[in-house]
Formats: sequence, structure tokens, C-alpha cells
Amino acid sequence: MVRNRERFVKRRQRLIGPKGSTLKALELLTNCYVMVQGNTVSALGPFNGLKEVRKVVMDTMKNIHPIYNIKTLMIKRELSKDTDLRSQSWERFLPKFRHKKPGQTPGTQEEEREERIHTVPPRAAREHGAGHGEFFLRESVKKRKKMEEVKVKQAEALTKKQEERNKAFIPPKEKPLMKKSAKEGKLDIEALKEKVKKAKTKRLGAPPVNPAPPPVAT
Repeated sequence: MVRNRERFVKRRQRLIGPKGSTLKALELLTNCYVMVQGNTVSALGPFNGLKEVRKVVMDTMKNIHPIYNIKTLMIKRELSKDTDLRSQSWERFLPKFRHKKPGQTPGTQEEEREERIHTVPPRAAREHGAGHGEFFLRESVKKRKKMEEVKVKQAEALTKKQEERNKAFIPPKEKPLMKKSAKEGKLDIEALKEKVKKAKTKRLGAPPVNPAPPPVAT
């Protein structure tokens, strides 16, 4: 019935009560002997008492405190002593306990629905909404519209972040190379020939390229 181990232990302890007081009260009201051991509840007694014990145990495991059922049993026991009320219905005397969910405000669903219908927004909000047509939209349409706006904003922020990341991978612009002038491009051939001639004359034992003619005797 209860899959969570910690929750099961708490509800079992709630059934036993402080120093076994809840279990003892249940035994006195149902004329049964009840024993709780591990995951098992054993009971011995009359048939009607066993039915009440089973109901209390099942409700306790469903997160309904056993004190509510014990109060109901005490009222039934007092009513059974009255001979005039034995043949009548006891529904008007028995307490009605409602199981409230955590975080739920008091009041029925019909009352909450009526409050939503009759609640009117302030005049400024009505005029602002009526001008754009938002006042006549349903809540589901309004929620959908808000979700779309949020998605658009998220997409814009994502594109901005992506652009900032891509800036680091853009290479810088290179400076253009300086073009050589036309004069530097042309080689001085005559000067190059003179350099070659001088280099050959400087070699050891190498005859001159153009030896001077011998002097003529007069």
C-alpha cells in the first residue's frame, strides 16, 4: 500500500500511538486483540470489531489519522446505548472529516469557481486589456502568448551570445604588401658584369679575362 519505507514507518507508528495508547483505545472500542509486527497487523475478536479494525488500518495507510475513526467509534458506542436511536440513522451525529491536500485553500471548488467569475479586475486594467483585446482572451490563450514571448526573448539572447562567441574566431585584417617601384625591379646588367670581372681577377693564379696588349718597342 505504501511503497516509501520512511512513510510506511511513520504511519505504522501513528497507528500504534505514543506508548501504544492509540492501539489500546482501538482494542477497547472494538473488543478485539490487535498486534502490529513488521508489515503485518493481526487481530482477534468479533466480526463487527474486525471490520472496524480493518477500516482503521486501511485509512491509516491512506494518510488518514486513526484518531478520526476512534472518535467516530466512541460516538457510535454512546449512541448504541440509547434504545430510541438504535432504529434511526446516525449520520447526523457522526462527524464528517475532509481530507485536505497540502497547499489547498479552504472552500469547495464551486465556491472558488464563483469567486473567479465574480471577481472583476480594476478599471485601468480592464481599459488597457480591452484596448489590445487581451481582456477577452482565455487564460490558456494568455499563458500560451506569454510562453511565446518568453521563447522569442530566449532566442534573441541566444543569438547575441553566439555572435559574441564567433567574434573570437574572426581573423584580423592583414595589411597590404608594399609594391616595389619600377626602378627597383629592373636589374643593372652593366654593374653586374663589372662585379663578375672583378671577382675573377681577384682569384689566385687566374689570368685576367682581357689581358692588356704587350708594349710595342720603338
